[in-house]
Amino acid sequence: MTAIGPIERRALHEELADQLRRAIIHGELEPGTRISEKNLCEQFGVSRTPIREALKTLSAEGLVQLSQNRGATVTKLTRRDLEDAFPVMAALEALAGELAARKATPAQIERMQELQSRMVAMFERGDRRGYFRANEDIHKLILDTADNAYLARLHRSVSAQVRRPRYQANLSPERWSAAVAEHEEIAEAFSRRSAARLGRLLKNHIANKLTALLAALDGDE
Repeated sequence: MTAIGPIERRALHEELADQLRRAIIHGELEPGTRISEKNLCEQFGVSRTPIREALKTLSAEGLVQLSQNRGATVTKLTRRDLEDAFPVMAALEALAGELAARKATPAQIERMQELQSRMVAMFERGDRRGYFRANEDIHKLILDTADNAYLARLHRSVSAQVRRPRYQANLSPERWSAAVAEHEEIAEAFSRRSAARLGRLLKNHIANKLTALLAALDGDE
């Protein structure tokens, strides 16, 4: 008889945090929006305890702010926040790229090509959410291939702060098209194991996102 291991189940608050995280990243819950625990309990059919745990998780990621008097509010990122966070993310991604290019296996290179093809398909279909998922999978593949635990911890911390603006950076057709072209070069450099070039491309890729976000902020002012 084949040995049967334990069935892994995610905690309810983790599932709730995932749903709320997606709603924030995709703009369904806009910055400054107050989040009602009572409404969430009614919407999801759960008690306040897992809702509060989910909000604590999102607060630790910087996506919501918790206060005793106002409850939970979707975090507003300022221009200063963007200018501080994105250069750090660019440096971390550049280092991850350099390490990954030196360590990439044939299987990881094949996986990169698969993800790149999927992302391009999502772009051609106009599927922004599908594109963003493929995009995140590509950056995760690079980080996993880098295989550096210290880098991974730092990256997770900063990445949580900038996931929403990274999604929003490609909302204009011009920036979205440019991002796809940049990723073609990134995939090629990864596949050729060109460490210096991949690091440089990733750093510029993140810098271009920041430029697009700041331009959008200037346009709104």
